[in-house]
Amino acid sequence: MSVVIVGGLHADARRAAVARLLADVPGSVALHHDLATAAAGTVVRTVRDATGLLDAGEAPLVNDCACCALREDLVPELERLADAGRTPLAVVELWDSVEPKAMAEVVTAGGLTVTGVLTAVDPALVLPYLANGDDLADGGLAAAATDQRTVADTFARQLEYAPVLALADSPEADDEDRELLAQLHPTARQVPIGQGDLADRPADDGLTVPAPRRRALTPLAEAALAGFDVEAAAAAQHPACALLPAEADAHGVSTLVWHRYRPFHPERLYAALEDLTCAAARSRGRFWLADKTDTLFHWDAAGGALCVESAGPWLASLPDAAWEMVPPVRRAAAALDWHPEHGDRGQHLVFTSPGLDRDGLERLLESCLLTDAEYAAGRDAWQRLPHAFDTLLEV
Repeated sequence: MSVVIVGGLHADARRAAVARLLADVPGSVALHHDLATAAAGTVVRTVRDATGLLDAGEAPLVNDCACCALREDLVPELERLADAGRTPLAVVELWDSVEPKAMAEVVTAGGLTVTGVLTAVDPALVLPYLANGDDLADGGLAAAATDQRTVADTFARQLEYAPVLALADSPEADDEDRELLAQLHPTARQVPIGQGDLADRPADDGLTVPAPRRRALTPLAEAALAGFDVEAAAAAQHPACALLPAEADAHGVSTLVWHRYRPFHPERLYAALEDLTCAAARSRGRFWLADKTDTLFHWDAAGGALCVESAGPWLASLPDAAWEMVPPVRRAAAALDWHPEHGDRGQHLVFTSPGLDRDGLERLLESCLLTDAEYAAGRDAWQRLPHAFDTLLEV
C-alpha cells in the first residue's frame, strides 16, 4: 500500500486535492484526524473513499497533545488498511496546522511506504498567509496547549517541505501571486488540482499504478506516487545544506541571495533585527556571529517574526575524526562552499518578497558585518565583542 500525505493551512485547497486523488485512484481511501475537538479531550478520526464516509472513531489525547494522539493512532490505522490488502493508496489528509515533515517521518518509521508529500495551496492566499504573524492559537489552529507557532511560520514550513504543490484553481490569483510561489519554492513540482484529464502517457509505460485495473495516471496522482525520500527532504530543510531559492526578479517579486565570508558584529546585527525581519515576506538561511565563531546559526523569518537558533557547529570547527559522523549531504554542501581560511563558515541569507528594496537591504546587511579593522583584529578580539544574542538564544 502506498501512502501519500496531503497538508496545508489552505483547507479548501487541501480538501479538493484529497477528493481529486480519491477520484483518480480506484480503491483509495483518505484518513483524517480532526484536531478541532482536542479541547474536549478527543481527536476524531474519519476514513472515507470517493463515495463518502466509511468509518469514524475517536482517539484519546496523549499527554494533552493532539499531535501526539495523531501519531499514536495514525500508523496502526494505516497498518490495518495495509494488512487488509484492499487499499492500493492511503491518503493522509493532515489537519490545518499539522506539518507534513513530522508525519512523513512517523509514517516512514512505522515501516510504511510514503510515495508522496503534497501541500495544497491557493496561490491568491500565499502572501496573506505568509504575512500573518498571528499565533495559531488565536485562530483555533493550535495543535496543543503549548503550541506557540504562528500562521506565517507554519505555512512557510508546510510550503517549503513538500516536493509537490497541489494548486487550487484560483481566479483571484495574479502573476505576482504565482511568481511569489515560484520564487519561494522553485524546485517544487506544481500540479493543478482540477486537472482531471489523464496524463499523456500510455498505461503500460512501466510505472506502478496502485489500482485494481491498469490505467493512465492523472498529473496529481502521478505526482503523489512518484516516490519520496524522507531523509533527503529533511536535509533539504537543514540550514547547513538547505536548497535555498536562487536570485530572481519578475512580476514585482524579488529574491535576494546574500552570501559573504565575514562574520557579523553581534551588537550591530542585533540592533538591525527588526528592520531585517520586516524587509521581506520570507527570509531564511544560515549566519555566522563573530563572538560565537564555531556555531552555525539558523535564520527563519516570516510574518514579521524571526526565529534564531543554533544549528550545531560549523564543520570547520570539528576535528577530522568527527567528519565521519556527519551525513554525506552535509559534507558535500560544505565542500561546495568551502573558504580557504574560514571553511564552511559564512553568511547565506535569502530574502523573498514583492516590492523588495534590494539595495537598502544589502546596505543594511553590509553594515552589520565586521569592519576591516575589526576583522583584522582576529578571533581573540572577536570573542570580546558584546554577546548581544545570548538573551535571545536562551528564550
